[in-house]
Amino acid sequence: MTSDQAHDHEVTRSLECWFKKHARPLPWRTDHRDPYRSLVSELMLQQTQVSRVLEKYTPFLDRFPSVQALAEAPEDEVLAAWSGLGYYRRARLLHACAKAIVEHHDGIVPQTLNELLALPGIG
Repeated sequence: MTSDQAHDHEVTRSLECWFKKHARPLPWRTDHRDPYRSLVSELMLQQTQVSRVLEKYTPFLDRFPSVQALAEAPEDEVLAAWSGLGYYRRARLLHACAKAIVEHHDGIVPQTLNELLALPGIG
């Protein structure tokens, strides 16, 4: 290991230790990461404060607990659940993304980079 690599490793280790000690508990940061919940949180968090997303994240998932449920929902219901987050284009893209996942991936959020980048709102 070069001295630069050793330094990088030490910085990484220090950051990980700090994060474990000081990270805010957030509902999308769990030991068991659900790709659908990660997708929802990532789109919600774009240009939106965490405090605002915290108010909407759980109710949104209560209303649309799966990719299938979101894909089948009428757009007006998705937009109503998104209300308060702003940038409604993200809600429409998330809705289109869910429909594409159901149609092309049997309702399973793809795992490969290329498949993810092909989805509306991601790539």
